[in-house]
Amino acid sequence: MKRNEDLYAVESEKSVPQFVSDFKKIVEDNAFVVNNADTMDMKTTFRAHGGQVADDFDLHMIQICKPTKADKSLTFNPERAVLMPKFVMVFSKAGKTQVRYMSYGADDIADIVPEDAEFPASLAQTFSKIRSMIDEAK
Repeated sequence: MKRNEDLYAVESEKSVPQFVSDFKKIVEDNAFVVNNADTMDMKTTFRAHGGQVADDFDLHMIQICKPTKADKSLTFNPERAVLMPKFVMVFSKAGKTQVRYMSYGADDIADIVPEDAEFPASLAQTFSKIRSMIDEAK
């Protein structure tokens, strides 16, 4: 892993709820889906399961997927599944909305799913698209 390349870290002037709402719309406009719309607000999710977090805890873990691409990819090679969950983290820190997204370089992808020559390039396209959707939402 190459932290400076693989971890996408940006700020938004929008509030966490506004960024999340705008990002969700952009994701859907690009044929992706938010798999966990009902559970991405971690304050609500933690509290629903007995967890205790402060009232100002505002982490959202947004899981996105493109079913029309993932279906073919995972049918072709289920070993790819370990790299398929895509989470965008959104939270506030020091009065600013922070966005974090972890992706992987082609070499790392090839190491994790060897003997699958087409997958690194395909997944890199998805990683790039997610970063551009983050930029559009911010």
